[in-house]
Amino acid sequence: MRAPGRSRWLAVRPWLGTAARVGLAAVWLVAGGSKISDLGASGRAVNAYQIFPYDLAVVIGAALPFVEIALGVILLLGLATRLAAGISAVLLVVFVAGIASAWARGLSIDCGCFGSGGNLAAGQDPTYGAEVLRDLGFLVLAGFLLVWPRTPFSVDGVIGGPPERADEDPLAETEGQER
Repeated sequence: MRAPGRSRWLAVRPWLGTAARVGLAAVWLVAGGSKISDLGASGRAVNAYQIFPYDLAVVIGAALPFVEIALGVILLLGLATRLAAGISAVLLVVFVAGIASAWARGLSIDCGCFGSGGNLAAGQDPTYGAEVLRDLGFLVLAGFLLVWPRTPFSVDGVIGGPPERADEDPLAETEGQER
């Protein structure tokens, strides 16, 4: 017999997945959209981290908004959700590492996550802790979608059939075994 809490979780999980997918899509669309109109500023923001040579930082900064917008569109449609979530997770880990690196090296920069970024004006304090926590929250959304990628209102659900049945659990250790 199935526990009532587990049945409730299995009923709610697809809708949580939809919220995670749409929420992460919105993050990428806003982040990419805020940078795409000034690719030079995006490149300067990447260069402010002092990790890459200037020319490489400019290329990364110019490409990043397009990658973010593509991820946003793919997630919004629910197309290749697990792949998009995996790429999102990798990018978010890189972003957290970059912010932590800037913090540890005493740099005073704006992360550039949702705008131009770059060096902060004198007297402005960086908000590294909040930025890391925010990106870790987004990483949780990506992780959820890595485990449970099929959601209602997604192309994945239309092409691959309906979202997982309520009795399917990819984390179950053996078929029919309760956790």
